[in-house]
Amino acid sequence: MTQPGTMTPMTQQMQDCVNACMAAHTMCEETMSTCMQKGGQAQMQIMRALMDCSETTRMCADMMMRRSPMSGDMCAMCAKTCDMCADACMAMPDDPQMMRCAEACRRAAEMCRAMAGAKM
Repeated sequence: MTQPGTMTPMTQQMQDCVNACMAAHTMCEETMSTCMQKGGQAQMQIMRALMDCSETTRMCADMMMRRSPMSGDMCAMCAKTCDMCADACMAMPDDPQMMRCAEACRRAAEMCRAMAGAKM
């Protein structure tokens, strides 16, 4: 039994999801930087998807770490955002950075979908 005012430790599933979210966040940030360096080649739809995914994954990880009662809902939304970003990145299959980003986003989406239905 935990003492009042203390949080129960994160499950391995929660920690894995936080790690996947932070990896996707980092990859989206790096991919945005790469796109900006390329200039006009990056499509606005891809940039928006990268920005949305970056922010959503960071927020999702933060909410899980503080055991927010809204974490499950946030995980569900995060999974959708990560899938959208992965799909957008797949529009540039010849770009290795985009493919790495899509892979990180797919992993985060999978982990978030699992956490969306889990008790936090």
